[in-house]
Amino acid sequence: MSSTVDTSFIPDLPKGPLDTYRSRAKFDWKKLRLIFEDSNSLKIKYKTWNTLEADPLFAKPRCTLSADEQKRRAAMQMNRMTDFNLVPPEIYDLSYKHKTKYLMSINEALHSICPSFSVKIALGIGLFNNALNAMGSERHLEYYKAAWNREIVTCLAITEVSHGSNTKLIRTTATFDPKTQEFIINTPDFEAAKCWIGNLGKTCTLALLFAILYTADGTNHGLHGFLVPIRDPRTLQPYPGVLVGDIGEKIGLNGIDNGFVMFNHYRIPRENLLNRTGDVTPEGEYESAFTEPGKMLGAALESFSDGRLGIMQESAGTFSHAAVISIRYAALRKQFGPDRSGPEVPIIEYQLHQWRIFPYLAAACVFRVSVFALTDIYLETVEKSQADSNGFQLLTQKVSEIHALVSSSKPLLTWTARDAIQEAREACGGHGYLKAANLGELRNNHDACVTYEGDKNVLGQQASNWLIRQWEKDVESPAGTANFIKNRNEISGFNFENILKRWDVKSFEFIICCYEWLMCWLLQSISKTMAEKVEQGVDRFAARNNVQAYKARDLTRAYAEYYALKSFQKRLTKSDVTPDVQPYLHTIFLIYGYWCRDKHMTTFYQGNFATGASFADTIRNNLLQCCSDIKDVSVSIVDALAPPDFALNSVLGKSDGLLYQNLQHEFMTNPGALERASWWQDVVIPPKSKL
Repeated sequence: MSSTVDTSFIPDLPKGPLDTYRSRAKFDWKKLRLIFEDSNSLKIKYKTWNTLEADPLFAKPRCTLSADEQKRRAAMQMNRMTDFNLVPPEIYDLSYKHKTKYLMSINEALHSICPSFSVKIALGIGLFNNALNAMGSERHLEYYKAAWNREIVTCLAITEVSHGSNTKLIRTTATFDPKTQEFIINTPDFEAAKCWIGNLGKTCTLALLFAILYTADGTNHGLHGFLVPIRDPRTLQPYPGVLVGDIGEKIGLNGIDNGFVMFNHYRIPRENLLNRTGDVTPEGEYESAFTEPGKMLGAALESFSDGRLGIMQESAGTFSHAAVISIRYAALRKQFGPDRSGPEVPIIEYQLHQWRIFPYLAAACVFRVSVFALTDIYLETVEKSQADSNGFQLLTQKVSEIHALVSSSKPLLTWTARDAIQEAREACGGHGYLKAANLGELRNNHDACVTYEGDKNVLGQQASNWLIRQWEKDVESPAGTANFIKNRNEISGFNFENILKRWDVKSFEFIICCYEWLMCWLLQSISKTMAEKVEQGVDRFAARNNVQAYKARDLTRAYAEYYALKSFQKRLTKSDVTPDVQPYLHTIFLIYGYWCRDKHMTTFYQGNFATGASFADTIRNNLLQCCSDIKDVSVSIVDALAPPDFALNSVLGKSDGLLYQNLQHEFMTNPGALERASWWQDVVIPPKSKL
């Protein structure tokens, strides 16, 4: 990176005890930060962080608020957004890609401070308006503007009590009545009630509802989107025919008013049908310019799935927070030493502790790069489809691979982030259990990410199904993520011994070659097993489902890890990765690669890629060595990932390194800490005798 690169907008860190490790890094952590994310995105985040830090409404409550108060607070924060001007008017004139990335950067910054608030914004503005762009037409423009101006509170109502992932069997109906020019929305029973819908519980005034469209002759035209008024915006009272409520307190994210709704023959105007892929004429005839409107709707739905990428970005941020807290704490916390009466050693110096937390640091770095690379691929694809009159057809040609990438990467990232938070909590010992450590909040709020937007195991099956199709037919991989299959014959001949003759064990190529062998072996094994089952008379549906538990699930994980590593490797080839930082980024690549390889160890031996102890010993010994190599610069690496202290909100992870002074302040100033309990008389046992 040029020495004149502008890092002036990145605040300096305070001097303090962490300087012991910071001084060992011979690179500029601010420049490293601009390798992990681009400067435009980072400037947007700092603007957002600084704006919210100055507003008392976004100050962190010292005590846990009631669920109802959390909902009220998040709703008020959403209203306050109109005062901040975080999105200048000229942003809306940018291209789809640049506008969306701008909004994503704001959302990521919001999520690091107030996760419930950021989800409300994402659902009620971002996803809603993306859906209108993808599925609506000019006649819906007023709703688009109203959502941006916060004149309406919106939601996306897809999931039902008895159906989530299988949207084709959603049971809410919308039947057209030509006599009144209205659709009649109806919920046949409770199992068809829309549920878990964010913003719906208390505040939503308009829902983008997905229902099965029927014309008056009883013909089922499949799933369509409808704009359905829920409440009067002036009173927030539901309209007649709408039974709507809040589903109750959750494990976390209680600022989001998740709700349920049922409709009793509720009527909406014909024009409220989102009609880009199909429409109903005033006479009641269904018409579409597409031969397969259902397929086109699927493409349209994919064009606003940047919500899934937003979740991945948020999870990458959560991941980073956990790494920052655990590593800063480990550099400050001292326990034991070689001399019982001598100085104690920071726990970051111990091999076991490095092995516990450094792979998650490496994963945080790799995912931060790979998620944004995937976001660029996705946004460029959608932008091209929107610019072409034949956009839906173009989108369907490329969307399968992108969907496979998202369907594999999202489970991997959210699961790994979940595990990182838990490991960080345990690595911080008892202090990590404090609410003020913020690891518990991170864990509870992140937990939803491993569930919503589709069960992660089901998403993984969609990714493995796509890979199997590439294996069994001609490879169609516009993004190049499955091109390795074209070289299956050569790759299948790989083993540990002959790869070592070609590549050094610490090279990019060694890691990548191992992954390509792993995926080819799994694909071959899965395809063979499925074919054998089909020959035995098992239907293909059952045959496919019965290879999921080990092989297909492992394939999906390996594919996501492979993509993440390839993306990180590609990032390291750019000119801003200077010689002072390149070796450490290479080590990060190796740590994540070895760590993941260790998780697949059984498969490498099962497929005869390796025999004896040599392969396992090589992977594990090199993992431990790489963890040791990165120890002295780990604090500077997390500095390059860390948000401001206001957003990190952790008494254990503050950038000043004053661990025990900060703990003392927290203990002494928490509400009621030094006061007698108000309920003391309820627990005092009167003496039985005079003493």
